[in-house]
Amino acid sequence: MLTVRKGTDRGTTRFGGWLDSKHTFSFGDYHDPKFHNFRALRVINDDRVAPGCGFPTHPHRDMEILTCVLSGQLEHRDSMGNGEVIRAGEWQAMTAGTGITHSEFNPSKADPVHLLQIWLYPDKRGHAPGYRQRAFTPDETRNKWALVASLHGERGALAIHQDARVYQTTLAGAEMRHELAQGRAAFVHVATGRATVSGVAFEAGDAVAVEDEREVSVGGEGEVLLFDLG
Repeated sequence: MLTVRKGTDRGTTRFGGWLDSKHTFSFGDYHDPKFHNFRALRVINDDRVAPGCGFPTHPHRDMEILTCVLSGQLEHRDSMGNGEVIRAGEWQAMTAGTGITHSEFNPSKADPVHLLQIWLYPDKRGHAPGYRQRAFTPDETRNKWALVASLHGERGALAIHQDARVYQTTLAGAEMRHELAQGRAAFVHVATGRATVSGVAFEAGDAVAVEDEREVSVGGEGEVLLFDLG
């Protein structure tokens, strides 16, 4: 069964000309009871931040937070003492756990940054806060499922506290397949370009929940994320 989430139907937040954010699931002042979460997947925010602007210091707790930079760069600082720049092709995983504060800022004076911020519920409350970051090369993602985050951090993936496997591929005309184990489901988000998912056409920003299926097929041209969820 496929449940389509069109990008044009997402919630929107705009602040002072510096932020354009689209919300796949309920977030902030945007509430949609039909799309509050999908299993452990709680947030996919598609953010564009203007040069020299960003999010001031703010708190989080008891959430696994993934940041994927699609273009540009994002500067991160947090209460654990981390200060890193996340560039296009890089992922950050942050365990908010018992509580952290952080800020995110576009350090460029000329170029906007386009990023996805993703939240997953943790497997339990009260984890120690943590931070991981990794670049994934074009060779790892081009027409391949690159495992970017998982419970055990195997194959160089970023470790998260949830039974979820997060994949990224950069499609260049290939068709990719992903098998789903019994009882598991997938959520597929088209980040850039165009793709077909199990024969249905999607544009950038579109997504689809896949349940009670044995596999997912994805083809097209662009960057696609797949969440394999228990």
